[in-house]
Amino acid sequence: MSLVPVSEILMRTRLLEITAALVLTVFGALAPAAHAATVPAIDGDKCIQGKGSVEYESTRDSWVCVDGMYDGEPID
Repeated sequence: MSLVPVSEILMRTRLLEITAALVLTVFGALAPAAHAATVPAIDGDKCIQGKGSVEYESTRDSWVCVDGMYDGEPID
């Protein structure tokens, strides 16, 4: 039976900690980008300029653009 040096154990632990920190950092940076990519919201002025109207849709519990160029788009 051979003993593993303490320095080797510490190096393995630090490698795991660094890897976990990097993975969490990448996921944290991608989360807002993923959310922004899935919800291309417009503002009310842009909806009206596109010949639509801003209306509250209770089924979605949010404001949406109705008719015009941005019909059905969520309002930011």
